Amino acid sequence: METNYKQHWDEAFEKTETEKLGWYETTPQKTLELIHHCNIPKDARILNVGVGTTTLIEALIEEGFTNILASDISTSALDQLKKRVQSDKVTYIQDDLTHSQNLKDIEPIDLWIDRAVLHFFNEEKDQKAYWELLNKVLKPGGYALIAAFSLQGAEKCCGLPVHRYSADMLAKGIGTDFQLEEASDYTFINPHGGERPYVYTLFRKNF
Repeated sequence: METNYKQHWDEAFEKTETEKLGWYETTPQKTLELIHHCNIPKDARILNVGVGTTTLIEALIEEGFTNILASDISTSALDQLKKRVQSDKVTYIQDDLTHSQNLKDIEPIDLWIDRAVLHFFNEEKDQKAYWELLNKVLKPGGYALIAAFSLQGAEKCCGLPVHRYSADMLAKGIGTDFQLEEASDYTFINPHGGERPYVYTLFRKNF
């Protein structure tokens, strides 16, 4: 039976406190390091896809960014995040990255951030839809920061199978209009003490 992803993620965020979620980071340090590498202006349009209830949004506000888009398939996650953050610097957009209704028509963005979303798309058609959406909304010269479970990573997360990646696989997926600027392996220790090997990448779209 096909998974209802919106229902799955709504239930995940409703049943578990943010701090106990398997992907929760107190401080999203690795992501912030790559954002600093981009050297984008504070009014740059930043889209965080699969935002969930991440602490990254507060971190971006603290860094002085003023034009943040937070998107997730889960309305429950977005409601929790909005209630917690309470900032006019953030716009919330509910959407499915594989069947986009809302993001596909947004004004172009300067930075796409995905930590732990892409690897949930196991079917080629869903991966293709993801890459096409990214390419459509990202400005020439814009950056794509993508972190996914590495080839040494877990095979499942939150009860769902994942498609694991290397930097080369991500480069192939994103296509020839992008240059790989940074790539590194990173082992995240989750709230339960488990090791979760990730690959972190930063791409820049050609002008």
